[in-house]
Amino acid sequence: MALLQSKRSYVILLGSLLLLLIFSTVYKGNASKTTEQDAAVRGVWLTNVASDALFSRENIEQAVATCAASGINTIFVVTWNRAFTLYPSNTLQDVTGASIHPDFEGRDPLKEVIEAAHKRNIKVIAWFEFGFSCAYEDPTGGPIIEAKPHWASKDIEGNLTEKNNFQWMNAFHPEVQDFVKSLVREVVENYDVDGIQGDDRLPALPSNGGYDDFTVGLYKDAHNGESPPENHQDYAWVKWRSALLTTFLQDMVEELRAVDNELIISMSPSIYPWSEENYLQDWPSWMNLGLVDLIVPQVYRYNFEAYKKEMDKIVNGQLSEENLKKFIPGVLLQVDDYNPDDVLLKQMVDYNRDLGVEGEVFFFYEGIKKRKSYFQGPYTERTADEK
Repeated sequence: MALLQSKRSYVILLGSLLLLLIFSTVYKGNASKTTEQDAAVRGVWLTNVASDALFSRENIEQAVATCAASGINTIFVVTWNRAFTLYPSNTLQDVTGASIHPDFEGRDPLKEVIEAAHKRNIKVIAWFEFGFSCAYEDPTGGPIIEAKPHWASKDIEGNLTEKNNFQWMNAFHPEVQDFVKSLVREVVENYDVDGIQGDDRLPALPSNGGYDDFTVGLYKDAHNGESPPENHQDYAWVKWRSALLTTFLQDMVEELRAVDNELIISMSPSIYPWSEENYLQDWPSWMNLGLVDLIVPQVYRYNFEAYKKEMDKIVNGQLSEENLKKFIPGVLLQVDDYNPDDVLLKQMVDYNRDLGVEGEVFFFYEGIKKRKSYFQGPYTERTADEK
């Protein structure tokens, strides 16, 4: 009897293993958010500015094919910029009356990128590029501020907050926060994205902002009626506001985790402490609180020594050993007419590997086409060697 039961147990175990093998074989080719990252992130930002990659399904297919041939395994696709989404959005339509960027009426570029990328086992991260910024080079604040003037952030002079030609919503106002969280949640609920990403505008606000009546009222309530310092970079004033943005991020992450607990939460702030002093982004605290799965600081430098200096600061002082596993640098690949040559690209990537950093995210896609000699040569060859 014992022998018979043993044989039956063996048959059941064998059958279970066979089913598991069949299941894993069927799903082997399907990129899944629930599987562990089997390779370091080698990513690129894909945008609708200074690029035609998103302007047709054919262009998207070609861009994804180029990425696949260039060792890229993660695409960070723009989803929100200049007060428009690049997918049909009920959230945006409720505020401005427009459901998608006018260049993409009748299409859904986000859906098309996901379909093309997942066929090649490339992950897709929805990149909310503009975050709390409402406009670019538009002193009126654009359609969002036109529809919701009380959403505007103000500087010490009472003007709409502006920095580097970007205009800003009030990142501390609950209605603005709900709007931005709704945009992100809308994508996570409706699309098979592998993750979401904020950058130097999410969560962020230029430190010359925060002088609107609503935020001043919050500050007075917390400081026995005292007004905020006139110096917008006063240390305590910066810290008070950056803590509010960290709380916002905590709330947003909690909401997103409730929708998809396997979602990759990625942030790409400026380098620290410049990021906090200028944009109220205390991203080392985000990491220490466990809010972010992937941190991609914009280590945008034009020569190797400057790049090395910033990388050394991050690796040797700004992140714990545990959080270093979540660190992937953002590398500048193209801006205006600038592209690093192959020698500089190789120096930066090689130094990443010397530090034990196994990936990078390149800004942006058009630079990959201009540097095919590197990406479809040394970069992919080294990736193959590491497998």
